[in-house]
Amino acid sequence: MALPCADWTRRDWEALADRMLLAVRPHATPDHALIDLPGPESHSGRWSDRLEGFARTFLLAAFRLAQSGEQDPHNFAEWYAAGLAAGTDPGSPHRWPTFAEKNQAKVECASIALALHETRPWIWDRLDDATRQRVVDWMAPIIGAPVWDNNWRWFQAVTEAFLRSVGGPWEPADIELTVARTEAWYAGDGWYSDGELLPGQLRSFDYYCWWAMHFYPLWYCRISGTDADPALASRYRRRLTRFLQDAQHLVGADGAPLLQGRSQTYRFAMLAPFWAGAIFDATPLPPGRTRRLAGKVLCHFVDAGCLDESGLLPLGWHRAFPLMREPYSGPGSPYWASKGFAGLVLPADDPVWTDAAELLPIEEHDVALALPAPGWLVSGTAADGIVRIVQHGGDRARPDRPSIDDAGYARHGYATHAAPDVERAAPVDNHVALLAPDGRPSLRRPWQRLYLAGRVAVSRHRAHWLAGEEPQPYLWPEQGEYRTGPWLTTASVLRGAHEVRLAVVGAPEPGWPLRIGGWALAADLPPQVAMAGATSRAERPDGLSSTVIGLRGFTVTGCHRAEGRNALGRHSVTPWVATEGPARPGEVYAALVLLRGAGAQQEDVRSADMWSADVRIAVEATPGGATVVWPDGERDEVPLPIMP
Repeated sequence: MALPCADWTRRDWEALADRMLLAVRPHATPDHALIDLPGPESHSGRWSDRLEGFARTFLLAAFRLAQSGEQDPHNFAEWYAAGLAAGTDPGSPHRWPTFAEKNQAKVECASIALALHETRPWIWDRLDDATRQRVVDWMAPIIGAPVWDNNWRWFQAVTEAFLRSVGGPWEPADIELTVARTEAWYAGDGWYSDGELLPGQLRSFDYYCWWAMHFYPLWYCRISGTDADPALASRYRRRLTRFLQDAQHLVGADGAPLLQGRSQTYRFAMLAPFWAGAIFDATPLPPGRTRRLAGKVLCHFVDAGCLDESGLLPLGWHRAFPLMREPYSGPGSPYWASKGFAGLVLPADDPVWTDAAELLPIEEHDVALALPAPGWLVSGTAADGIVRIVQHGGDRARPDRPSIDDAGYARHGYATHAAPDVERAAPVDNHVALLAPDGRPSLRRPWQRLYLAGRVAVSRHRAHWLAGEEPQPYLWPEQGEYRTGPWLTTASVLRGAHEVRLAVVGAPEPGWPLRIGGWALAADLPPQVAMAGATSRAERPDGLSSTVIGLRGFTVTGCHRAEGRNALGRHSVTPWVATEGPARPGEVYAALVLLRGAGAQQEDVRSADMWSADVRIAVEATPGGATVVWPDGERDEVPLPIMP
């Protein structure tokens, strides 16, 4: 796979799909019903994980076969058809679990339904009547069954759409409820929250908006065919088009996606909405840009070693990274990356495969935008190809009680070229904290968004510390005990690679030092560090650097080192600045937080030294806030309401 990313053809995509599908075969049962991939089991158990291995790779096989079912040299259709027959046979030693036995089977059922729809001429239509009936019988109990009130509702709807299409049972009320709940989760500008943590509280913003909420609704309409509500399909197409206006800017110039949220091990599944846009005529992107973006993302992961020596996709990001696991993650979970191959349902003569590749916006110019729905500010810099977001919006934690921090949600910043250290109880990177006498940093979750406009975002949270032992890994907020401190109001002003991060502390008793951590810089070898004055810096040999400069109130500097905690490298270093003593109530503290590549630093020198003297950025306290004064004279007003 040495082709430049922009030159990947449909045939290259097919070859990679074949490689991935053939790699899992040695791990299948003799009848192909279950695929037992290596790795630790999920909380659903090995039986469920083995079904997951079948269902998610079957989805990949379906996309591979959708336009080439008559040319199937690896017999994918026959291989998976045998698995369907055995898995739905109640007397088989390798039968699939029922929904009553394993709730997770509802998720995998949707992948099987979607795959059967896309391969109908080559699999479903060639199954014998008894096998078809067993498939229907296995799926049918999802009708009226309880499902989680989030993206799971679409697993039920897609399955029932397929059942309806083959003359099986279905329940209109299930579809109506799914559509209604999806409306409740719509946050505007094409963005969905993945459910509500409290009624009316839309806070869960992550890749589930991409690979679930913009994927299944339109595929439901596709499966339902002419019986689908045309207005419903039009609504979902319109929202996807709007979403992709933003989403195209959240990929780095080298194809690296943001490393934010949960289920990150699905990797290039985040391509699902881009392909859906092309498939359903719901994209503002020219076809050549869609292909270039998708090819760059896939190439990014393949070149980084996401497939192991056996050709398997392990739990991780670039390579295996066990700390990325959630409790629901099993060895088959990463194969939801199959959604990243959805474009293969488009014929070979579709413009997405034949038009000339078009550059991504970040390959041509800087990008800056505010995303009010998730509460993010975005800055992409063409000089180094890095996309950064600052996060003052959503969070997958209930807003009515303190929680331990989650590296995927609670950091102040996320980027395409940096990953957070996996640390929940004592975070440093991209974190603003009060330091307890024992050195433990305060936690952030949950927080309240106060302001987001232009390039300024503000939020506040009640500083708190875990009072007992760290809770076990979780999906929803923990039930731990916490001791609380003062309110912390934090703000970000994002301009290019430069984030001015500000903090104001409410009345502290007895008072704690304040610390601001920069980006965690990860590499296979320890990055170099340097500290001078109010500046702390880490740099890799390739020129990627993380820097924090105290602008107001910070005089102490340092670098936090970690090993084995970061998805992008064995070693990570996070520069930080802190106050020498307790932070003073109502005082404005500020630091400059930078993540830059070698290209950006060269650009600094070429641009009349405007940014190389970063310390010339001034922060002035004002009544009720602060003013950031940039070296070129531009000013940003920042509201900083103080909580007692």
